[in-house]
Amino acid sequence: MPISSAHTIIIGAGPAGLACATALAAAGREVLVLERLSTAGPKPCAGGVPAGSLEPDMPPELLERSFHRQRIVTACQDFQFQGEDPIIHTINRERLGSWMQQRAEAAGAVIQTGTRALRINGRTLTTDQGEISFQYLVGADGSNSLVRRHLGLPLVLAGIGITYQVPGHFPEMEWHLQPRLFGSGYAWIFPHRDSASVGVYAFRRRQRSHLLHDRLHLWAEKRGLRLDQARPRASLVSFDYRGSRFGSLFLAGDAAGLASGLTGEGIAAALYSGRAVAATILKDHGQAPDLAPLLSRHRQHSRLVRLTTALPPAGRLILETLALALRWRLLQPDSLEIRARHQAGTP
Repeated sequence: MPISSAHTIIIGAGPAGLACATALAAAGREVLVLERLSTAGPKPCAGGVPAGSLEPDMPPELLERSFHRQRIVTACQDFQFQGEDPIIHTINRERLGSWMQQRAEAAGAVIQTGTRALRINGRTLTTDQGEISFQYLVGADGSNSLVRRHLGLPLVLAGIGITYQVPGHFPEMEWHLQPRLFGSGYAWIFPHRDSASVGVYAFRRRQRSHLLHDRLHLWAEKRGLRLDQARPRASLVSFDYRGSRFGSLFLAGDAAGLASGLTGEGIAAALYSGRAVAATILKDHGQAPDLAPLLSRHRQHSRLVRLTTALPPAGRLILETLALALRWRLLQPDSLEIRARHQAGTP
């Protein structure tokens, strides 16, 4: 029988939506998660997750590769940064989504895939399967969020990510900062088990997608990487944060614009914001979710992107300075991450 009402409806079965669903269902709330795709989790993504951002109970077998060392290449530098512990891991988004879905369902959430949310009218959501009433609605439906559009929130600050999954064994993780090609963005090689994500991220305002695609191919060809044997996947990455609570409606993850404008990384912010939204719904004091641990670093990254984009010569100098600071260990890699450690106040 079709579901006609739920305490909380969550649109989107990505990390933010499933983290929110798990927390709410574990507390006894009636939760319905709607996902337009046939499975949870798939998204064009390099699959890199900072070590400090992993879920505490995540099974180790979900990690595809772990890296103590990273190679950083700029116009003037080429060096390796090494840590005693793994700095970053790679993970398959579909396998992560499957695990998070199982965890949410075990807590009591209902997850309905293959369902498209169409419009919002008061406290009723219309889908292609019918109408559902709700007490709370959470938009965890990515940068092109229906909930965000319903609220009339513009999307100005966004990046473009393009990735290819290239078969083969790749020994090291690489970051390539090439301002003449990618502006304030970068190209990457993120090794997985039997392949690597090879791609590029850049600020949308300065890089049109077709030009960015061509520049990625130019960069890859110079390094002997054959991208024509794989299929490109692209995504919009929003860092245009304008709030997370609007009455009974909430935004989390990319829908809220919480990804890093500097790196494009968004999994850590999605997990944290999903749990923060759940904590707010459970308390129901009329307050906004506590995202302070994320927003300070988020604003820093956004300012850096605006500065490096507005003044390209200064931008090149800033990128070289950041790389030099990493090289001489004046800056730690986690200084360039948007995350809130589980030990430090995670909801």
